[in-house]
Amino acid sequence: MASNFSPDAPIDFIDLPAQQARLRPQIDAAITRVLDHGQYIMGPEIAEFEGALAQFTGAKHVISCASGTDALLIGMMALGLKPGDAVLCPGFTYTATPEAIALLGATPIFIDVDADNFNLDPAGIAAGIELARARGLNPVGLIAVDLFGLPASYDAIRAAAGDLWIMADAAQSLGAQTQAGKVGTFGTITATSFFPAKPLGCYGDGGAILTDDADLAAICQSIRLHGRSTVDKYDIERIGVNGRLDTLQAAILLQKLTVFDEEIALRQQVAARYNAAFADLVPVPPISDGITSVWAQYTLKVPAERRAAIMAELKAHGVPSAVYYPRPLHHQGAYRDYPVTGNGLPTSEALSATVMSLPMHPYLTAEQQDYIIERVRDALQNEGS
Repeated sequence: MASNFSPDAPIDFIDLPAQQARLRPQIDAAITRVLDHGQYIMGPEIAEFEGALAQFTGAKHVISCASGTDALLIGMMALGLKPGDAVLCPGFTYTATPEAIALLGATPIFIDVDADNFNLDPAGIAAGIELARARGLNPVGLIAVDLFGLPASYDAIRAAAGDLWIMADAAQSLGAQTQAGKVGTFGTITATSFFPAKPLGCYGDGGAILTDDADLAAICQSIRLHGRSTVDKYDIERIGVNGRLDTLQAAILLQKLTVFDEEIALRQQVAARYNAAFADLVPVPPISDGITSVWAQYTLKVPAERRAAIMAELKAHGVPSAVYYPRPLHHQGAYRDYPVTGNGLPTSEALSATVMSLPMHPYLTAEQQDYIIERVRDALQNEGS
């Protein structure tokens, strides 16, 4: 049945104002408390938020930091990454993942992803290790990216990785879980982001490192504060960075964390409706028993030759869409000279040509969902698009 709903304005791809309106009194009060005590750097909300996030995820240690990229960088500095080392990572993800590897003078080795869940394909790990050694590099680690909010296949990755350390890049997946537990507990170390558009986002940049290893946690805490010791801030034990999370952002995140479980449940409902509506027309993202995605993005695979026209038709009807990511990393100028396994990462290349993401956030109304579904179905079936 056709929907009578017509948006007065284009639908938001991610509706941050709706969440802010819900939490505005609590956020205003939290910000006021920070302004009143004046501890803008490493104020009491930092430790409070780190404790709350540890309790939420089950991780033993949480170290907040200035961004998701800093989380990757600090985590790998703590793991001792250095020039001559190689780290395996997927070719279909955002640049921050290999960027942090390269910034430390190490070499990213790109491997392909799974066509169904978009995450790193464990079957490619052995070839990545072999390629690193063939290039005279020391393969020490692997970064698994939980793309679009779905945890990677960590059991299979761990089995294939051997003695490599595993970093979970959970920039898009914080709050997700599997039968083994919640994101933040799967790898040697986990890095996440609180960029505003993430499922748990602040109002600026922010990130965190999660680990069960007390020694790693202590090193990360030191690196975050210019490498200083815990005893004397002018005793610099190691090379570090200025990677602190602002107190104001921690105060905001504390309030957002109070509704995060409910928002995750609402995201499940939207994704389930989308899957049911589109499964007869195009491949839809998998929903498996016992595994929760936080649906940072809801992503379909559409015919490559029609994607631009489908997106244009949706835009004409006030429905936004986006492509994450239009070019795989090994095709980017910055990474063209880094090693690539196999025959050019065909799955990553195919996904870059076919993926299309739809509006996804907890505050999509039933009327908006109906309208989006109808417009997307029309666009997918319109041979002129």
